[in-house]
Amino acid sequence: MNEPIAAAGLDGRCASVRERIVEMCAGAEGGHLGGSMSLVEILVALYFAVLRVDPAEPRAPGRDRLVLSKGHAGIGLYAVLAERGFFPAADLAGYAEPGGRFAAHPAPETPGVEVPTGSLGHGLPLGVGFALAARLSGSAARTFVVLGDGELQEGSVWEAAMAAASLRLDGLTAVVDRNGLQITGGTEDVVGLEPLADRWRAFGWTVVEVDGHDVRALVDVLGKPGPPDRPVAVIARTVKGRGLPFVEGQVRSHYARLGDRQRRRAHAALRAARRADGGTDR
Repeated sequence: MNEPIAAAGLDGRCASVRERIVEMCAGAEGGHLGGSMSLVEILVALYFAVLRVDPAEPRAPGRDRLVLSKGHAGIGLYAVLAERGFFPAADLAGYAEPGGRFAAHPAPETPGVEVPTGSLGHGLPLGVGFALAARLSGSAARTFVVLGDGELQEGSVWEAAMAAASLRLDGLTAVVDRNGLQITGGTEDVVGLEPLADRWRAFGWTVVEVDGHDVRALVDVLGKPGPPDRPVAVIARTVKGRGLPFVEGQVRSHYARLGDRQRRRAHAALRAARRADGGTDR
């Protein structure tokens, strides 16, 4: 079982992941651009500095588990898994091809994917099952579930939250990608979620709020187990479409098929941001 690798170079990893997401969204089918870009730092922090996983043995016993409940952001997960070495990055060129293993929503045919997701509201119940199984088997494995904020309007999320607290699943962490937008508009305009932290606390969870684009802060928060006998909810404040100024914070970024001009514009924006952060241009 591989231990988490050093946190150095995480910004570069995030930049590379964003470039891969843009390439997949420039394919014939496009992809869920905005919600994939908003969770890049969350997934990079987990896969490069927190999760005990082994790309050479994705099904290794005792591994930590991640469930991407907001499965429509599958291209973000694919890009991170490729960056982490679960499969060659060149394989991503087959995204959305008929019969391929990279569909719009992730499935276990892809190395590193635990369960099929995308039907919103199912990820946290599955995470409860994984965390409970780890406890019953005497494993120290941790379980992380990444949820979209619009997804929290599903009642099954709160049923699972109530069960997790009742079962005292301290090996379970829910990470909310709180970008404030869903396909039909702002989350607070559709079904209000605030005060979100207080809602989780009322269900018996320990709550931590963090800048969801500060990868080092995420490593610090996610790398530490919570208090005994309580699951942890991490509310990561993010921006939909992060990294692409022409769609940042806009509903229209939810799903996009980038034409050649938009693709070039996106890569130019990412290169400029990388230079501004002191990274290398490539």
